[in-house]
Amino acid sequence: MKGTMATEKGTSAGNNPLEQFVLLAKSAKGAAAVELVKQVLEAPGVHVFGELLDMPNVIELENGPHANYYHALHLFAYGTYRQYLENKSKLLDLSPVQKKKLQHLTIVTLATKNKCIPYSVLLQELDIKNVRDLEDLIIEAIYADIIHGKLDQKNSQLEVDYAIGRDIQPADLGSIVSTLQEWCDSCEAVLSCVETQINRANAEKNRRLKHKEAIEQEIINIKKTLKTQSQDPDEAMATDSREAVAQGGEKGKKPIKAKGLRGSSKFWQKS
Repeated sequence: MKGTMATEKGTSAGNNPLEQFVLLAKSAKGAAAVELVKQVLEAPGVHVFGELLDMPNVIELENGPHANYYHALHLFAYGTYRQYLENKSKLLDLSPVQKKKLQHLTIVTLATKNKCIPYSVLLQELDIKNVRDLEDLIIEAIYADIIHGKLDQKNSQLEVDYAIGRDIQPADLGSIVSTLQEWCDSCEAVLSCVETQINRANAEKNRRLKHKEAIEQEIINIKKTLKTQSQDPDEAMATDSREAVAQGGEKGKKPIKAKGLRGSSKFWQKS
């Protein structure tokens, strides 16, 4: 049973990299919870942290001597690198790996607002001094499958086609619901328009079918009329021909002469 449970747990953790940290947070308290936060902020493939933030042992860090770790975890869940720079005194010092992860997450946040992000905005939000370093950071994010897009060097902007999802704060739920409702309304309007077009198309189809049937029936009627008209002259011509033949026969008939009788008369006279 233990082996089976370990296998299932490993499979589940593989599908959700955060889950192993959530399981550990159930028993990690104090310094152990702090160490857990350090690990999760550097863990590759972990880009959402909401479930860990909801764990009681992690929530306890907010009001204790390690509050900066809780706030750092909160920042990684919802914030940006610019916010980190503005509140750096209240947060822990980020390692290079943690810094890069937060910068990647900042690009994701910017992508939710604009699919074409100017380099100037990225340089400012990520606190990067030159374009070469910026492009290297973006390329790393693309290879890490955090975003999909391309660098438009001609127009000095990043074109984002896809970005991973981030944690959602309760305060943002209202705007999300509103956006989804607007999307549903738009879908219903499009559906209604499509149904109207379908009804019009069906009505036009039925009209054309009836028109076609009427034309076909008219053609049948015309054919019948023409056939009737073509049969009457033929019969008249056949009757006239028979009458002409009969009359011609009577006029051309010659009377039969009794040659034999005449000969016989002469014969008897000579005798």
